[in-house]
Amino acid sequence: MAESMQGLHRSCRCAEVTSEMVGSKVTLMGWVQKARNKGGIIFVDLRDRSGIMQLIFENGPIDEEGFEKASKLRSEFVIAVTGTVEKRGGAVNTNLSTGDIEVIVDSLRVLAEADVPPFPIEENSKTKDEIRLKYRYLDLRRPDLQRNLMLKSQVAMLTRQFFAKEGFLEIETPMLGKSTPEGARDYLVPSRVHPGSFYGLPQSPQLYKQLLMCSGYDRYIQIARCFRDEDLRADRQPEFTQIDMELSFVDVDDVIDVNERYLAFLFKEVLDVDVQLPIQRMTWQEAMDRFGSDKPDIRFGMELQNVSEVVKDCEFVVFKNALEMGGSVRGITVPGQGAMPRKKLDKLVDFAKTYGAKGLAYIALAEDGAMKSSFAKFMKEEEMKALIEAMGAKPGDLMLFAADKNKVVYDVLGALRVEMAKQLDLLDKNEYKFLWVTEFPLLEWDEEANRFTAMHHPFTMLMDEDLELLDTDPGKVRAKAYDIVLNGNEIGGGSVRIHQNHIQEKMFEKLGFTKEAAYEQFGFLLNAFKYGVPPHAGLAYGLDRLVMLMAKVDSIRDVIAFPKVKDASCLMTQSPSVVSEAQLEELGLDISAAQTEAEEE
Repeated sequence: MAESMQGLHRSCRCAEVTSEMVGSKVTLMGWVQKARNKGGIIFVDLRDRSGIMQLIFENGPIDEEGFEKASKLRSEFVIAVTGTVEKRGGAVNTNLSTGDIEVIVDSLRVLAEADVPPFPIEENSKTKDEIRLKYRYLDLRRPDLQRNLMLKSQVAMLTRQFFAKEGFLEIETPMLGKSTPEGARDYLVPSRVHPGSFYGLPQSPQLYKQLLMCSGYDRYIQIARCFRDEDLRADRQPEFTQIDMELSFVDVDDVIDVNERYLAFLFKEVLDVDVQLPIQRMTWQEAMDRFGSDKPDIRFGMELQNVSEVVKDCEFVVFKNALEMGGSVRGITVPGQGAMPRKKLDKLVDFAKTYGAKGLAYIALAEDGAMKSSFAKFMKEEEMKALIEAMGAKPGDLMLFAADKNKVVYDVLGALRVEMAKQLDLLDKNEYKFLWVTEFPLLEWDEEANRFTAMHHPFTMLMDEDLELLDTDPGKVRAKAYDIVLNGNEIGGGSVRIHQNHIQEKMFEKLGFTKEAAYEQFGFLLNAFKYGVPPHAGLAYGLDRLVMLMAKVDSIRDVIAFPKVKDASCLMTQSPSVVSEAQLEELGLDISAAQTEAEEE
């Protein structure tokens, strides 16, 4: 039966007990990790968020009633003990920070009993994700998850500390705002007071932080909750946290400078990692040409080679067709994989097809120089030699080629490059390679909508020298936009904002907005710009993704206390859920019959 605290106070956490405290009395509280009854002595591992302490129960230090209670302890019972710290009588456990000491217990209280948990509470659990997420409150007791969340708390605290010293003000922006459907889909919240009207949950505090610059707050920071109704991946959730900032009277270099110092401070404080400053910069075009990605992983080579000029006169129809439609032929060289079996090569072809390729051409060089190729019969001998030379390949290497529109070629080879690095175990999680990617295209063409869309958002400033191109060749306009990339993951992105009305109006025009439509959607911001707006710029980090990389885990679910699964549902609370007719009526909502049938199915 559970007992009360009865005025008992914990003196410290389990792993806060040290060998310097030998001979001292301590009071510890936590969960039973495991209990082992050896007859006249009972060993109990007590766990709290700091770690584990071994407890010893034996008659003498503890009375008979206490020993009897201790004999009934099971995993996950919550207990409080008082006892004396002693050097371990048995072997030292080098895996624990408390492995050379133990507590000889003289008083025990059972604060709560526990059913047998549905899975063991242990590090690196092999239990299925679905079970762990259903019982997330138990999963969160695991030491590895607790370390991740404590690390996230530390990152948030240090972030506030750094930016406060840099003169930033922490200001909250609204959760209930205006829906702005340009970009990802908004989560909508119906208004009871205004039937038929909806708030949009913020995809980011973008418009509000720009208004704060109009209001003269100069430097703003917020650890902000954001919401996007989009398909999920390992590094995405429908609700997530941003480290969001905006600065006035700055240009690109000013934003990059403060953020480089922030990253150096953060990684030194949390991981004792020295970030080399300045961080390397690379234009978007260079990143695409060299790595096939705007978030390249630069921990390894295998860079793309453009061999379009080398093969422009060949008779291989795949290469010819790609070049005739304005595309390119590019390849990567995979060192030491010339002997890759056909079965594995076929799997790479299938992998390439998932990224839009119609196929994948290859040349495999054996160690003795013998060549195997999927297209050699369509090429002259000197053309093949020139191609191998252009790829910088050596005996024993494998060359993989994509030929198509540039976007497809980049996507395929960019993904293939990373896949090969995974297979060859080239991705070291203890290595942190940062990169700024700059000068993104301002606009990208949307085939479905048959119009340009903003690559970042409609308020991104273009490069000064590209202003004339906005009228003549909008697709070639570069933006004053920058992403910070870490080990092939975009951890943050931002831009200088447009602060001149005539440029903002022209931007809306290129995006297909009439003046009326632009004012209907963003009128409050455009009107604010009429009253003196300073040049301003900003950046936002994905806090969850940043912590995921710092914690060396593969999914942001491991750094979020209560995450959603792939279909944006919560297995623990069973949300989203159906609400009552009365609630719907009060909000003026009527769920269609088709939707109700779909839910029932």
